[in-house]
Amino acid sequence: MKIEILGTGCAKCNELEAKVKEAVAKSGRFVQIEKVDDLMKIMEYGVMSTPGLVIDGKVVMTGKVPSLEELSKLIEG
Repeated sequence: MKIEILGTGCAKCNELEAKVKEAVAKSGRFVQIEKVDDLMKIMEYGVMSTPGLVIDGKVVMTGKVPSLEELSKLIEG
């Protein structure tokens, strides 16, 4: 599984990154986490409001920071 966090370094983007790492640690799964701050790549996903969350190439959330519970559900699939 690959999770990409789309954002340019704003507070919400950093919060999302920290929560994703925490949710992945709790899940016990092997997950590749990548922070994407290149605006051109973010725009390629069609994301207009950050932070954005991409799981295995699919945009699953934009513009907000989900709860740990929501993240855990997304990671578990």
